[in-house]
Amino acid sequence: MSRIVIFGAGGRVGRAAVAEAVRRGHTVTAVVRDPAKYPDLEGISGVTPVRGDATDAEAVARTAAGHDAAINASVRLDVPSESYFTAAARALASGLRRAGVGRLLVLGIATTLETAPGVRVMDDPRFPEQYRTFSRGHVAEFDLLAVESGPLDWLMVVPPMDLAPDAPATGRYATAIGTVTGTGRISHADLAVALLDEIDTPRHHAVQLAVSH
Repeated sequence: MSRIVIFGAGGRVGRAAVAEAVRRGHTVTAVVRDPAKYPDLEGISGVTPVRGDATDAEAVARTAAGHDAAINASVRLDVPSESYFTAAARALASGLRRAGVGRLLVLGIATTLETAPGVRVMDDPRFPEQYRTFSRGHVAEFDLLAVESGPLDWLMVVPPMDLAPDAPATGRYATAIGTVTGTGRISHADLAVALLDEIDTPRHHAVQLAVSH
């Protein structure tokens, strides 16, 4: 049994990760901006909701102390994408190292995956500029982790474009390194399975791991 800290635990992916971690017998610290907005998390056995901020290295270090692994599924849509994701990557890399946490999984976005060598989904001239701007935040996050993570064992898990919130877990998914794979669809539950598989039995490191049905 592991202790896992999940940043952004109030979102759909975060909640799915909490549920899968609990199903496997792990204990979870569920980090949200305002625990009062998520009273349902209080009632889950093995889950402790706490207030936290993935962009604050000191807060990350305090919150993550005593945990084995961390997942960052947090996002801020009221902050420029590149500013938020680089701030979170920097704070998590620093704070988790100080807390002694050995494994970090961050959630990526499918638009940063390659459709051909050196060509990403977001590079298509027809790709909407506002989504390209958001995608650049995850590109910058990945680049920063590659440079500044130090001894921290990290992985970016990238779901496909189509996330199905209510589809059940099948326990099956396809993977690829840095490229689009599978059907382009996955349930939140199976995305959580992929995340927890990489915590329970780490197989990939410091890459974009695309997962899909």
